[in-house]
Amino acid sequence: MNLNRKDDCIFCSIAQGISPCAEVYSDDLVMAFLDIAPVQKGHTLVIPKAHYNDIFEVPPELGAALIRAQKAVGSAILEATKAEGLNIYMNNLAAAGQVVFHAHWHLIPRFSHDTLRLWPQHAYSNADEMLELASNIRKRFA
Repeated sequence: MNLNRKDDCIFCSIAQGISPCAEVYSDDLVMAFLDIAPVQKGHTLVIPKAHYNDIFEVPPELGAALIRAQKAVGSAILEATKAEGLNIYMNNLAAAGQVVFHAHWHLIPRFSHDTLRLWPQHAYSNADEMLELASNIRKRFA
């Protein structure tokens, strides 16, 4: 359920101008500001101004505004930091590492010499296991 502003949400407070931030972008629907505990200097958060807990609550019609902001902010980060790449990611729900329960995307500048690594990858035990899981996921759309 969308609660346009949630009183106990720090990102709602930032979006409303109540709490300070190092803002880098803002329009009617979206804003972006530097993360206070960056993985790399220039690590930026992009949020919808309205409160949605996670991706599962964000309305699809907000998607274009969020992607437009991520592209613009991402390009500005690359230029300002002279980064060679950019990770854009989102944690959804506590088990995935979400700490602030207001939908937000991390934009992290990357350099070929940095020590940041992505999570380890694993293999399926066999092709049948992978195909069975794919089938099980597809059934959820029916």
